[in-house]
Amino acid sequence: MQEAIKQTWLFNQSPEVVWDFLTRPELIEQWLGKTDFQPIVGHKFRFISSYGNDSICEVLEVRPPTKLSYSWQKNSAKDGLPFHSKIEWTLVPRENGTELQLVHDGFRALEDIAPHEKGWNYCHDQLEELLKVTT
Repeated sequence: MQEAIKQTWLFNQSPEVVWDFLTRPELIEQWLGKTDFQPIVGHKFRFISSYGNDSICEVLEVRPPTKLSYSWQKNSAKDGLPFHSKIEWTLVPRENGTELQLVHDGFRALEDIAPHEKGWNYCHDQLEELLKVTT
């Protein structure tokens, strides 16, 4: 079974600009969801889901503007029990912007991968639209 979602996103903006959209709650809420995130290792936070299945998280690593990771706990679509996974963002400067690598690792049920993959694709589209209007 595939245990990780791996995606690479390309943006024309600098790593610093993309970093802001990963770490500033008022910007995160525009593409990922309502949150009380703070870029401080050990900070516990949530992403509030309109479907009632919030993500309970904890910041694991913060290295501006190159790396951010946090734990991610949700209830499984398979059995409704909580499962723990990890999200890791890596920002790589490129000549014309930033390569943003996403790894969401730790899935234990196949039923959880497809919805998360779909969700990350949607988040990518939202972030891409927001960044188009950012200089």
